Amino acid sequence: MAKGTKENPWKLKTPPGTSEYEMYKDVKDDKEVIVCTVGKTVLLYDAKCLNDLHTMLKKHKDWMDLGGADEQKPTKEGTVEDWGRSPKNPVGGWYGLKKGLRGRFGVYIPPLMEELGLAELTHDAKNNKMKAK
Repeated sequence: MAKGTKENPWKLKTPPGTSEYEMYKDVKDDKEVIVCTVGKTVLLYDAKCLNDLHTMLKKHKDWMDLGGADEQKPTKEGTVEDWGRSPKNPVGGWYGLKKGLRGRFGVYIPPLMEELGLAELTHDAKNNKMKAK
């Protein structure tokens, strides 16, 4: 059975390895999405983020801080989280689709990128980074 489906989701851990969560691809409102389940919380991300983030990281050519933050908190400039919300990214803003729960892009998407073989991640207790493969 293929991985990344509702029946067989990717089982991932946050970069420091402290929390487990699941992700799978689905379609919602005619848009391909990534469903991220953390405990009982369900987040949605635009599936375009995988290709877009990989492309940006390849151009960046170096390690980039993840900088995960909740939607209500500001981001650190130059981080993956900041890029995931930026009006300058390919979708012109948030890749997170569920209002109130659009943040944490820099926490949950990078481990999926690593699982898919698109990126390398550090796995330190804090201040993790990623770069394109």
